[in-house]
Amino acid sequence: MSRLMRHFQPEQLRELVLFILILLMMFFFSTQIQNYFSPRFFNRVSTSVAIIAVLAVAQTLVVLTANIDLSIGSIVGFTAYFGGQILAHNNDMPPLLIVFIAIGMGLIMGLINGALVAYGGVPSIIVTLGTLAIYRSALVQFSGAQTVLTANLPEWILELPRMNVFSIGKLDFRVMVALALAVVLLFHFILKYTSYGRRLYAIGSNSEAAEMAGIPSKRIVFMAFLLSGALSGLAGFMFLARFGTITVVAGLGLEFAAVGAVVVGGVNIFGGSGTMLGALLGATLINILDQSLIRWMAISEFWRDFLLGFLILMSVALDAVVMNRLKRLWARKDMAISGRRDEHPIEGVSHG
Repeated sequence: MSRLMRHFQPEQLRELVLFILILLMMFFFSTQIQNYFSPRFFNRVSTSVAIIAVLAVAQTLVVLTANIDLSIGSIVGFTAYFGGQILAHNNDMPPLLIVFIAIGMGLIMGLINGALVAYGGVPSIIVTLGTLAIYRSALVQFSGAQTVLTANLPEWILELPRMNVFSIGKLDFRVMVALALAVVLLFHFILKYTSYGRRLYAIGSNSEAAEMAGIPSKRIVFMAFLLSGALSGLAGFMFLARFGTITVVAGLGLEFAAVGAVVVGGVNIFGGSGTMLGALLGATLINILDQSLIRWMAISEFWRDFLLGFLILMSVALDAVVMNRLKRLWARKDMAISGRRDEHPIEGVSHG
């Protein structure tokens, strides 16, 4: 344990454990399922992970501030349907324009959430639970019980999920996977190397202390919800590209999967700690488990939700007991190192 503590911080240790758990889980299922490592299964899992990974990034930004966004599934559904209807009636629309429209729609929805939470002072769970229902009801009204059909969509969006950046043998690295990884890496960089990222952590750790330090907490929280809405809009476009046929229940339950990915990935549900790479690993673990159980046992959706709920509870318990204890050990180690430095100051330095 002491060797691990010298080389890893708590978040890094959690990510290492998750990575090893994913490898062990894949090894187990490979002994139970014939042709488990087939290229087709890899492509299906990676494409599914791509959408959840983008939503996990969105949710992480909000959760780091000790808030939560339960409306992202409804935002995905609305933007997927809205974008699909536009494309169905305008097949010659430039691809980038429909992407920006989906992101813009999500941005507006995130703006509503952020304004109510940051400037209205309403708890985020109340606001986003309400907008979850409002955005879904708006979708039902807007759709008029009509379905977006793949037959009415342009060919390019139907081919997008099968487009490759490159291939290694029979394994294809899809464009949608590359897009999701780009989003994860971009926001990992933002959290680690920018003042905005450091302020997110500060607000989640202690909002009152952050305010006293001069951090504009309301604006930072508002921006987190704004970005969450925009990323959910992007995920809505990806959802449209992957499934093509969009109904009023599109995206239903994705908020649950996103929260699961974030919590399992080691992001503290009470704010202040966690990484984008951990959220990506959480999304990967959940999707591999989900797809593997479908192939192995043809498990029902009820039991899949049960397992996801169980993973969330176990992750919260792990954070509350094991990780907190490890963090205290890290703090003691740092204090001991500081104490030794005080006892043995560098020669030639005056301490008068």
